[in-house]
Amino acid sequence: MPEDHVALIGPINRTLFVATSLLLCFLFCTFPLTTSQRLQSQMTLLCILLCSILFLLLSPLPNPRSLNFFYDSLALSAWKTTGFSTWSLRVNPSSGNLHPAEAYLIAPPIESLSDSPFVAHYAPKGHTFEIRATIPSEFFPKFFPDNSFLIGISSIFWREAWKYGERAFRYCNHDVGHAIGAIAMAAATLGWDVKLLDGFAYKDLEKLMGLQIFPDFKIPSRPIKGKFPDIEFEHPDCLILVFPNGSNQFDVNYKELSSAINQFSNLEWKGRPNSLSKEHICWDIIYRTAEAVKKPLTIQKGEFPADQLKNSGICSENSYKGLTIREVVRKRSAVDMDGVTVMERQTFYQILLHCLPSGKGEKHRGQLALPFRALSWDAEVHAALFVHRVIGLPKGLYFLVRNEDHLEELKKATKSEFKWNKPEGCPNDIPLYELATGDWRELAKHLSCHQDIASDGCFSLGMVAHFEPTLSEKGAWMYPRLFWETGVLGQVLYLEAHAVGISATGIGCFFDDPVHELLGLKGSKFQSLYHFTVGGPVLDKRIMSLPAYPGPSIDA
Repeated sequence: MPEDHVALIGPINRTLFVATSLLLCFLFCTFPLTTSQRLQSQMTLLCILLCSILFLLLSPLPNPRSLNFFYDSLALSAWKTTGFSTWSLRVNPSSGNLHPAEAYLIAPPIESLSDSPFVAHYAPKGHTFEIRATIPSEFFPKFFPDNSFLIGISSIFWREAWKYGERAFRYCNHDVGHAIGAIAMAAATLGWDVKLLDGFAYKDLEKLMGLQIFPDFKIPSRPIKGKFPDIEFEHPDCLILVFPNGSNQFDVNYKELSSAINQFSNLEWKGRPNSLSKEHICWDIIYRTAEAVKKPLTIQKGEFPADQLKNSGICSENSYKGLTIREVVRKRSAVDMDGVTVMERQTFYQILLHCLPSGKGEKHRGQLALPFRALSWDAEVHAALFVHRVIGLPKGLYFLVRNEDHLEELKKATKSEFKWNKPEGCPNDIPLYELATGDWRELAKHLSCHQDIASDGCFSLGMVAHFEPTLSEKGAWMYPRLFWETGVLGQVLYLEAHAVGISATGIGCFFDDPVHELLGLKGSKFQSLYHFTVGGPVLDKRIMSLPAYPGPSIDA
C-alpha cells in the first residue's frame, strides 16, 4: 500500500467510528453518577456527538456505485485463519493467492471522491481509493462518452516470481485475465459495459497510471540473486473503458489520446509503493519476455466497437442454485476435489454454453457475450476437456471449439483417429466434440504435474490457444493477451461452478509438451496455456472463515 497516497475514508471506517461513539453514549447514560460527574459526562457526551456529526459531514463518502463495482470485482472476499496464521482472499482469483495485479481508477469528478478528474489507486485491504493525481478537466469530455471512466491494471512480477520463478510471467497474465473477467461481470450488474482500449502503447499506459515513477530496471544476462529494489516495479498491462450499456458508437482517436496522455508525465504524482522484499532473485527471462511483448501505439481512428450484448444460451436453468451475483462472485476456489461429486449432463452443457464467446444463435468467433466482450479480438482459445464424472456422458476426451473458423484447422492438426462426433444430447449451439472415450483420470492427473485435483473433479480441461498464427498476424504483443483470454475463460468456470453449487480452481502447473503429444499437435500452431478443474470441493474444517470487512489488523 503506498505510503503517502491520499487515502479516502471508506464506509466501514465511518460505521465503526459512529458505532463506537454510540456505544460510549450508552455507557455514559447507564452508569450511576454523582451530580458533578453527570454534568461532566453530559459535556463529554455532547463533544462526542458533535465530533460524530462533524465526521459524517466532513469525511468523504465514496460514491456507492463505484464502491459496489470494486466490491464485486477486486475487493477482499474473506479472511481465513487457522492456528497463528491469518490471510485474506479476494474476489478476483490469483495464482498462489499472491495477487500481483494492481488496479487504478481514472475518472471524471465523482461526488465525495474528487472535485476534479483524477487517477486513484484502489486499495483492497481497506476497500478505499488513494488519489495519485488530478488530471486535466477536458480529458474525459474530449475523448470519451458521458458517464464513462477507465480502469487500469498493472502487474508486479516479483510477487509471483519469488515463489514460482520463470512461470511468474504466465501466472501474472492469467491473473490479468481473471481481473478483466471480474470487472466485466461487476460492471454488467450496474448497467455498464466494458471494453479493452487496446490501441495504446506500453508507454501510454505507464504515463496514464503514473508508473513512470519507477526507475528503469536493468535486466541481468542470467538469473541472479541479490538486492534489486527496482525489480518490484509495476508493469502496466491494460486499460479498460467502462461506459453505459447500450451506448451509441463513438470515435476513439488513439493518436490524439496518446498525445494528451504524454502530458501526464508533468502532473504532480503522489505516493510511493511499499516494497515487499529486502533480497530478490531475478529470473531474467521474465523481464526479457515482458520487454519483447511490449505493445506499440496502434494509430487508428474510427468507431469504437460498442457491439450489442449477446446473451449466452440456456439449456438447463434449473441447474443453478438461486444465488445472487454477489454470493457467487464472493465464493472461493477449491483446494482439493472430493473425487465423488457427479454432475448431470445438462448441467455440464449449461456451463459450456457460458464458456462460448459469441452468445446464443451466433457462429462462435467474435467475443460478444459476457464477460468475453471486454476483449478486443476474436476468440483464440479452445478447451480440451477430460470428462470424469458427468452422468449420461461417457468418460473421455472432448474438445470445445470456441472459434468455429478454426474447426477444420484443428481437425488437421490433431490425431487422425479422433472421432470429432457431437455427444449425445448436446445442444446445437455448443461446438463440442467427442474425440475418444475411456477413463482419462490418471492421464489428466499426470499432465497437471501429478496433481489429484485434475482427476478428482467432474471434469478438467486444458486451454489450447491458436498460437503462432495469431502472433504472426497481429504481433508479439498478443502473447500476454492469449493468457488474458484464458484467464477470462477461467473466471467464467469459477462463477459457473459456484452458481451450480460446486467449485473450481485453476491449475497453473502442467506439462505442455505431453498435452500437445496427447492431442497430436506439432509445432507451435496450437499451444496449451492454462489448465482448470471443476468438481466437488473438499472443505478443510481446520480453517475458519471471517468477513472481508472489517478485517483483522494485519497486512492483506
